[in-house]
Amino acid sequence: MSSPRPVPLSDTAPEATSLHASLVAALTPAERTQRMRELTLGASLAALAGLRRRYPGATDRELLLRLAVLRLGAEVVARVYGWRSADGA
Repeated sequence: MSSPRPVPLSDTAPEATSLHASLVAALTPAERTQRMRELTLGASLAALAGLRRRYPGATDRELLLRLAVLRLGAEVVARVYGWRSADGA
């Protein structure tokens, strides 16, 4: 199975893009999964930090529900968790 071709990045030298693609291709499936897990966790923590700044009085539960809204949409969160934000966000 061949690796997908790297997407060219306008601010990155082609050699660097090629090296990055080679390094990723050399990872085992377990290593790729671990990297994805770490990136997903980092993105979630960054999103939660932004939500904390935007809603300083929010409880942890509300922040997690607001994160779910960002990921899943308000309608899904309302249907699954029975929660809608008071401000409609």
